[in-house]
Amino acid sequence: MDILGQGGERAPESGAGREQVGIVGGCDVSARRYPWQVSLRFYSMKKGKWEHICGGSLIHRKWVLTAAHCLGPEELEACAFRVQVGQLRLYEDNQWTKVAEILRHPQYNESLAAQGGADIALLKLEAPVPLSERVHPVSLLPASLDVPSGKTCWVTGWGDIGHGEPLPRPLSLREAVKVRSNAICNQIYCHRFPSNNTERFEQVIKNGMLCAGDGNHSPCPGDAGGPLVCRWNCTWVQVGVVSWGTSCSHGDFPGVYACVMSYVSWIRQHVPPFPGAAGGPRDGGDPASHVDTLRPSPVPA
Repeated sequence: MDILGQGGERAPESGAGREQVGIVGGCDVSARRYPWQVSLRFYSMKKGKWEHICGGSLIHRKWVLTAAHCLGPEELEACAFRVQVGQLRLYEDNQWTKVAEILRHPQYNESLAAQGGADIALLKLEAPVPLSERVHPVSLLPASLDVPSGKTCWVTGWGDIGHGEPLPRPLSLREAVKVRSNAICNQIYCHRFPSNNTERFEQVIKNGMLCAGDGNHSPCPGDAGGPLVCRWNCTWVQVGVVSWGTSCSHGDFPGVYACVMSYVSWIRQHVPPFPGAAGGPRDGGDPASHVDTLRPSPVPA
């Protein structure tokens, strides 16, 4: 099983023809469709550049939601990271925002990594980002709601487009997937990793995890930390954070996500409500009352 980690930097290039975009099996995404998408960057001393390592989502003008395993090891400080908002194509018109504070979920265990659960973290930004059609927070569902199996949702990121196949230029976003039941997801992973210890594998997909997609529609390295979003009563809401899975585009294996609804109470302890976050500019920004607004890869040297 792999934790979905970083993608390396490749220079953008303009040109004619169909855009090549990241997330296996998806469709091209318009520049305004996912204004909450964030690129998490880490400075590569070797290359002398801020490299994309993971995705994330803007849930408030000063807060980003991402995967905890993207921020390891724990001794790394906030100053080691930057976030980029408002981009459709990586490394195009970079305007980084500094990270002031990292909050990993207290139940996240670095030694167990993403498979241990609670693979979720908050980044407090040094300054609020200006909002526009390209930059706008996404809403979160309250803890009382569940996403039904079979619901079509979307996952976005700049990761690989297949196993060992990096995202080609011009490095644009892509979308996919359908939610799978945790019970079926468990069965799939148990079959992939048989063992005499049946009880152990009953817990592969733990509480606080969510499955979506299959081998043809799944996140890959570089997509980790990115959002899984659904339309809910005409509003875009985030239901998952890309966490782990088998090698991307491999068989029928779903991607595994941190289930956002399981961690909303913890998020709300730190992140204030953001009026108007629901939907974003594409959907009119009408905050519905039923929505609560609101192989681990090494960090580049």
